[in-house]
Amino acid sequence: MAAKKMVFLGSKPVGYKCFAYLLEHKDELNIEVVGLLTQKRKEFEGSYDLEDIARKYDVPVIETLRELPDCDILYSVQYHQILKAEDIAKAKEIAVNLHMAPLPEYRGCNQFSFAIIDGKNEFGTTVHVMDPRIDHGDILFQKRFPIKDDCWVNDLYQKTEDASVKLFQQTLAALIQGKYNRLPQAALEARYGASLHFRNEMTALKHIDLSWPKEKILKHIRATSMPGFEPPYFILDGQKMYITEKRP
Repeated sequence: MAAKKMVFLGSKPVGYKCFAYLLEHKDELNIEVVGLLTQKRKEFEGSYDLEDIARKYDVPVIETLRELPDCDILYSVQYHQILKAEDIAKAKEIAVNLHMAPLPEYRGCNQFSFAIIDGKNEFGTTVHVMDPRIDHGDILFQKRFPIKDDCWVNDLYQKTEDASVKLFQQTLAALIQGKYNRLPQAALEARYGASLHFRNEMTALKHIDLSWPKEKILKHIRATSMPGFEPPYFILDGQKMYITEKRP
């Protein structure tokens, strides 16, 4: 049987780990990786460089979505652009996204922060079909796991990254072989609810009002203290005062 053709879109450590696994197992999976589309990020220079792995395996590096080749499967893991219908149509069989959150309740960005703000005791990661709407397509595979009441956003991110890589590895063969059932997200909305968050919401989320109850202040600090990003803050006498994380 001829190998199926796959294009991989991804970035960040989770995308690197999934791409490395895909290439290391491509022969046993009977898959030909015909292209990589990624994003260079300064914080990952010298490590987690997907282009480096692509070169080792002679995988063509694609510069823009306009250059997407026809393929059987298109797989996205933390790719930074939203695909249009014509991009998705490049995949003859299926185009999927690994979204680092449970669906349908956390579509879009900053899902880790909002889960903490919402007081969730469960989180997860999802492989879903891509359609032109953000994180909207049918669910193929999902893994949910408990989280602590006092969880910090960086801890939740790392736990979700680990679970996401495992979900990718455990379901990749089934995806390639077409062994999955499609579950519309609408079927879960009554149980879990649904939301869509955008990157620009974080500014308001980080703004601490000192008149809030202590529990709410601490929750917002835990939810928005992400290393490498602007910390939460409050305004005192017209000055912006940052709150930096210091845990026992």
